[in-house]
Amino acid sequence: MNKNELEKVKQKALQNHIPIIMDETLEVMEQYLKEINPRRILEIGTAVGYSAMCFTEFLGEDGKIDTIEREADRVKEARENIKKVGVAEKINIYEGDAVEILPTLNNKYDAVFIDAAKGKYPFFLKEALRLINPNGIIFADNILYKGYVMSDYNKHKQRTAVRNLREYIKEVSENPNLETEILEVGDGLAVSKIK
Repeated sequence: MNKNELEKVKQKALQNHIPIIMDETLEVMEQYLKEINPRRILEIGTAVGYSAMCFTEFLGEDGKIDTIEREADRVKEARENIKKVGVAEKINIYEGDAVEILPTLNNKYDAVFIDAAKGKYPFFLKEALRLINPNGIIFADNILYKGYVMSDYNKHKQRTAVRNLREYIKEVSENPNLETEILEVGDGLAVSKIK
């Protein structure tokens, strides 16, 4: 992996205000990924490919990452970035809407990273639970959403996202098959281990 190119991707994304995984969130996820040494990771929300490229370092032997992105220009940029960084053989990008693509997938994954439309998190969770291996981990980024989720936030514009993120937290916290922690790193990270 070409670390210099990876750093360039990161800096460009930050300059262009493209949301990428925060360093502290990545550090926390790295600890879990090192532990489970995943063979397959599913990422919902590719953006420019930064987090997927970071995750390749923690893949087990012959490991693969499947990642889903619906914006065509992001997909194009992600593909170019992945090539430049030298990890193209480890990452497969599905282009399209995750809501349509997820039900067509039948692979089993050791880790799922949810980082796409906040209003769709409960649906993504349902699919993640179907696709996750026993002992797998489901990560959901931005789960506290600028602090709105834990406050009595009620502005119309983000109301659906906030309501659905709260529903996601409730579901992962109450599901008897999951052991969930909500971590206040970055913009909030939910880590749900399959029991």
